[in-house]
Amino acid sequence: MALPPNGRGARSNVSSRYDSQQRESFDDGWKPEDVDPPKLTTTVSPMKSKTVIARNDSPDIGFDKSINPYRGCEHGCIYCYARPAHAYLGLSPGLDFESRLYFKPEAGLLLEKELSNPRYKPSTIHIGGDTDPYQPVERTLRVTRAVIETLSRFRHPFSIITKSALITRDIDLMGPMAAEGLAHASVSITSLDRRLARSMEPRAATPERRLDAVRRLAAAGIPTNVMFAPIIPGLNDHEMEGVLQRAAEAGAMSAHYVLLRLPLEIKDLFGEWLETDHPDRARRVMSLVRQTRGGAAYQSEFGKRMRGDGPVADLIAERFRKARKRFGLDRPSPPYDLTKFRVPPKAGDQMGLFD
Repeated sequence: MALPPNGRGARSNVSSRYDSQQRESFDDGWKPEDVDPPKLTTTVSPMKSKTVIARNDSPDIGFDKSINPYRGCEHGCIYCYARPAHAYLGLSPGLDFESRLYFKPEAGLLLEKELSNPRYKPSTIHIGGDTDPYQPVERTLRVTRAVIETLSRFRHPFSIITKSALITRDIDLMGPMAAEGLAHASVSITSLDRRLARSMEPRAATPERRLDAVRRLAAAGIPTNVMFAPIIPGLNDHEMEGVLQRAAEAGAMSAHYVLLRLPLEIKDLFGEWLETDHPDRARRVMSLVRQTRGGAAYQSEFGKRMRGDGPVADLIAERFRKARKRFGLDRPSPPYDLTKFRVPPKAGDQMGLFD
């Protein structure tokens, strides 16, 4: 069996659950010393979209509108809850998810069209609720930048979340918007252990780079939240207090967490990763996960999918509450100002006499 590709999170490329034919890996006798790890090339393709704002009515999510400039994510986080969506494209939630990417080249223009609709009513838009808006290809494609530029022109409030230090590129836009109550940022920090982070989130920024991003965002006056997510009992939960302390020292205003979620294909992908990267902890981790999920690998019910239940989940929640209070990360974020929203005049529009 060949080694997993360098710098990737998934250890396999199992078939989409919608494929009529299924494929799986098998032991063909090759050993690690016989071959070099295979390299996997990333492909990036444009997506044709009619709209860019997605809507949801989930009661356990703090926003009803979101924008995801990309499908798939090169960060390769093994636990990513967005992986199963790649199956809708006929692709694997495994290696395909992190190597066959799609982007929305007209996201900024589509957003402008939607915001200009006379029937549009502003409410906070969240950027990156599915896949990371600042993954490596954003450096050249600048799709997320175009979205923020549009929101800036319309003076429309938004929040954004990332694992990338690339977010600091857009402080020139976010800083002035934050001063008007129009922008909040969240940075996800799952571990301070470089070795664990490299294994679990192979192409995301290092923990120190993420803390530096928090520092720079906060210094620019942007309300900044740190997400300790996901919490994986038996693997990174012992780092909770350390992550929150470092986040507070960097200037974060608040902190939140999400318990590990393993829906659909992620359960097997995560289990496979545990067995290859952390075989000494694999059985204990999965046992603790099931103890937070009523004996299953995952619960999809609203109210439980983010936090779990049972004694282990309750202990995690209590520890987090106390640590957040101890480090001053339980402050409420400043409210968004929806009254600032304006549709900017287009070239050739006649200005009002008394504007």
